[in-house]
Amino acid sequence: MKAVQFEKFGVPLVVAELVTPVAPPGGVVVQVKAAGLCRSDWHAWQGHDPDITVFPHVPGHEFAGVVHEVGSGVSSLKVGDRVVFPFVCGCGECSWCESGNAQVCPDQWQPGFSGPGTYAEYVAIPRADFNAVVLPDEVSFDVAASLGCRFATSYRAIKHVAEVQPGETVAVFGCGGIGLAAIMIAAASGATVVAVDVNNEALALASQVGATHVFNAAEVDVVEAIHRVIPGGVDVSIDALGSISTAKSAVESLRVQGRHVQIGLLLPAKIGDKATVPMHVVIAKELQVLGSHGMAAAAYPEMLADIGAGIIDPGTFITHRIPLDAVPEALAQMSTGTEPGVTIIQP
Repeated sequence: MKAVQFEKFGVPLVVAELVTPVAPPGGVVVQVKAAGLCRSDWHAWQGHDPDITVFPHVPGHEFAGVVHEVGSGVSSLKVGDRVVFPFVCGCGECSWCESGNAQVCPDQWQPGFSGPGTYAEYVAIPRADFNAVVLPDEVSFDVAASLGCRFATSYRAIKHVAEVQPGETVAVFGCGGIGLAAIMIAAASGATVVAVDVNNEALALASQVGATHVFNAAEVDVVEAIHRVIPGGVDVSIDALGSISTAKSAVESLRVQGRHVQIGLLLPAKIGDKATVPMHVVIAKELQVLGSHGMAAAAYPEMLADIGAGIIDPGTFITHRIPLDAVPEALAQMSTGTEPGVTIIQP
């Protein structure tokens, strides 16, 4: 099979011919029909994830496809099933998995991080009975792959972590894949949404998917601007980018007793760094600071039902489709920034 891989962190990615994987006991091999190009995979390539210890390594964690082979002990799937998996695969046995919170399973397995990923024609996934989600016919492979880490993470962040209610106000910092999804889902939940980015094209997309107010952080003081249009501050802030400046601004945009949700990945602070989150503001305003890390398979039916009903439309964000051969260049381009929208890989 063809797959994208790197020999060690930071070196150029290559497309290689590899042996097709074999289904492990309790797992399946999936023929990848679509995969998402995500900045988390850029982080993996750059060496920002300590779980990657075996080289060469195949990145990729967002995907959908068809069951190609079923391992021993699997009872709920058969060859030919259309499936999607969350990027965090839980063990299925711990108290977190049993409570529906496999996204924080201590024994979790992630394609592209814990083992070979989805930038390939085939991928082996363990613990299939617990983690597989069979796709409804009305959800395409492209849309299902775009759910992966970005849309599903935003769905849970808005619906289950922040628990956004109709009539509330939400500020989303960063209008990439995660941010645009958060905007759409928050607006569909009945919230008034403010979008912040430094790219006017991204802000235009934000307006199209539900943002009432948009601000370019390179042109205005966004905290001041948000407090001007939402006196007192917003109920919920979302850092969908992951930087010291966006996390700080997001927290400072909140009203008293507001909720901040951190979705964007932040590298560990170095000795001497200033606090990523201004904790004096958190204390003074009695703010809640919450993390959101993916979404378990158990929560997918609710999201898929909303997609099927037309309440939300992840397909809106798919702006580029590329073949597997184009992945090395596309991932390398993330070193200088990302374009608005979602890129889908079609092996």
